[in-house]
Amino acid sequence: MQERKLVFATNNEHKLKEIKEILSGKFSVYGLKEIGFNEDIEESGSTLNENASIKSHTIHDRFNIDVFADDTGLEVEALNNRPGVYSARYAGEDGNSEANIKKLLEELSGKDNRNARFRTVISLIINDKEFQFEGRVYGKIAYKKYGKDGFGYDPVFLPDGYEKSFAEMTSEEKNRISHRANAMAKFIDFLSKESF
Repeated sequence: MQERKLVFATNNEHKLKEIKEILSGKFSVYGLKEIGFNEDIEESGSTLNENASIKSHTIHDRFNIDVFADDTGLEVEALNNRPGVYSARYAGEDGNSEANIKKLLEELSGKDNRNARFRTVISLIINDKEFQFEGRVYGKIAYKKYGKDGFGYDPVFLPDGYEKSFAEMTSEEKNRISHRANAMAKFIDFLSKESF
C-alpha cells in the first residue's frame, strides 16, 4: 500500500524531521520547501486556533493537498493570558527571544502570581475537512533565566512538578511533557485510528 502524502506547513527542519520519523509507514511527510512554497504566511488571526487554521488553509487552497500546521503561545495568568498569540513577536516584529523574555520579566516585576501555560494548536485538513488538536503544559515563570538549551521562552518556563526550566531539560525530557508533544500525541492517535 502506497504511503499517503501529507504536508507539514513549516520551515522548521528539526520539527519536520521528527514528524517524518513518527509518521513513516503511513504518510510521506513534506515540508513547505519540498513542495516549492517559499512565501511567508501572514498569521493574522486573533487566536492560536485561527493562526493554525490560516496556515493549513493557505497550503490546502494553493496545492489541494492534505496538510497540517501548528501555532503555539505562552499565556501568563497575571498578564491576562498575554503574550498568547503574539508570543513570537511580543517585543517587536523581528521575533527576538531575548527581547521577548526581557519584556515578559519586566511586565511581571513585583507580581507574585507567576502562573503560566504553553498551548499548541494543530490544524489538520485531510479529505477537505479540518480537525484541530490542542496540547497544554502548565507551570510558572521564573524570576530569571535558567539553562542554555531550548528556544523562545524555555529559559524562564518552569513546568509544574519540576525544579528546572525547559531550557535545562534534555530534548527527550521536554518532549515527554511539552504542549507540542501533547498536541502531537492527539494528532498522531487520530491519524493512526482513522482509515484514510
